[in-house]
Amino acid sequence: MLAFWSQLHPLVQGLIKGLAVIAVIFPLAGASSLAERKVSAWMQGRPGPNRAMVPWIAWIPFLSTFLRRLGLFHLLADGGKLLFKEEPVPGHVNRLYFVLAPVIAMMPAFTTVTVVPFGAYLDGAGRTVPLALASVDVGLLAVFAVSSLGVYSVILAGWASNSKYPFLGGVRASAQLISYELSLTLAVIPVFLWVNAPGTAGTLSLARVVEFQSQPGFWGGLWFVFVMPVSAFVFLVSLFAETNRQPFDMPESEADLVGGFHTEFGAFKWSLFFVAEYSHMLIGSGVFILLFLGGWNPLPWVSLADLVGAAHHLTGAAWVVHPAVVGVISIVIFLAKVIAMIFFFMWVRWTLPRFRYDQVMKLGWQKLLPLAIANLIVYALAIAVLQKPV
Repeated sequence: MLAFWSQLHPLVQGLIKGLAVIAVIFPLAGASSLAERKVSAWMQGRPGPNRAMVPWIAWIPFLSTFLRRLGLFHLLADGGKLLFKEEPVPGHVNRLYFVLAPVIAMMPAFTTVTVVPFGAYLDGAGRTVPLALASVDVGLLAVFAVSSLGVYSVILAGWASNSKYPFLGGVRASAQLISYELSLTLAVIPVFLWVNAPGTAGTLSLARVVEFQSQPGFWGGLWFVFVMPVSAFVFLVSLFAETNRQPFDMPESEADLVGGFHTEFGAFKWSLFFVAEYSHMLIGSGVFILLFLGGWNPLPWVSLADLVGAAHHLTGAAWVVHPAVVGVISIVIFLAKVIAMIFFFMWVRWTLPRFRYDQVMKLGWQKLLPLAIANLIVYALAIAVLQKPV
């Protein structure tokens, strides 16, 4: 299989990878939207989506009732509705940039996912090989560089709408994202200072961070969320702000901006903004898991190789250590952590009230940024002492 893949033309490989990203991100984003409505309904003591049904399953007893109450077919109903609805384009907008804005929103989300490893397998020598569409040594830098371009879609949508409320939403988005990008970046520097010890090849690879959390010993197998809790906290809070999630949803803020930057948008163009938002949530959750929660390792001090080795020892089955089986196990572990993170995003949204705009700016500049700088200084000094050559 690998030999067949390597023989394909690079353009064909790129096309297949691009289609794979679209085929995975769109359903996951739609499922996240459905999950958000079900989670919010559960937290508020109401049923949530539970009406949609397709005719060819409605006749199946018990199963049809279960799937209908689960709200599974609302995902199909919403997708069809948004895809086939009439596309409203108000006459006062700048038509070219108005149509271009939701397209630009999708591009960073689809690009950054290619450099985020989502699993691993063991080769013949027992080494862990990460699974990623584009395995690059500057993975985190690529994520930060490309994902930061998403703010242009929000600014462009607000400006092209030629309306004051969408424009204010675009201005808020640019100010908020710039404010919290600084803290987001400073929070991960201690991680890579620790990973890139003196005498080792410098790297910004996310897979290398997971490998560093897979070493034997107390400190080797301890996840970075326990080693650097302040970095994890700053990164997580900044991630909420970067993805425009409540309590940091200032670009939308329906209470005082009607609908924010997407007020004039409808149907499929409107849905693209939220597919991009959920995609950024998924990618941000994945990056947080790789940096601070051990990636595809199931537990602290228990690496993927340890898990597979224990399963092989207990069962004696050779297929347990097959690269395909190990890859599936690692992907399942990673996706389980991502789902838990997505639930945490939704839990916070339906628990905390929205901040005021001045509170968001004050938190970003006067609280979070000084905390991130102080955290960087402390860990830089500590790492310099611990890694000082004897």
